Amino acid sequence: MAPKPAEHPIVAGSLALTVLVICAAVGYGIGSLVDAEVPLGLVGLFTGVIAGFAVVYARFKDL
Repeated sequence: MAPKPAEHPIVAGSLALTVLVICAAVGYGIGSLVDAEVPLGLVGLFTGVIAGFAVVYARFKDL
């Protein structure tokens, strides 16, 4: 079994943060098309938190 590298927490955090920012930006972008930037941006933000946890779990579940 290979040793676990020390940078796994850094990779997990940056992956979660990236997903969160992308989801918030998509929500804000869709909201700007329908004149609801802030509400849909917040929906994207909260969706990004959940999706970020899911992506990190899927990536690191075997470690």
